[in-house]
Amino acid sequence: MATKPMTKTQLVAALADEMGTDKKSAGAALESICNLITREVSGGGAVTLPAVGKIYCRERPERMVRNPATGEQFKKEADKVVKMTIAKALKDSVNG
Repeated sequence: MATKPMTKTQLVAALADEMGTDKKSAGAALESICNLITREVSGGGAVTLPAVGKIYCRERPERMVRNPATGEQFKKEADKVVKMTIAKALKDSVNG
């Protein structure tokens, strides 16, 4: 099992090798995909990456939370959180 996650530079190099193109084109493609995902999810939509999963935004209601250092309870405002559901194909490939 890998101890460190793949860096952006390593990802761009692997993408360029997979696409059979140069690193500059692969980097531009990766940036475009990231920008599209960010724009869609921040607008309240969802993006499905085939064989990887679904990235979406979920709203959390206002709730009571506790500061673990002091034990003080306070009300936290409603907010949004980005979630990802992993595709069954990826889960199956990881689990053998």
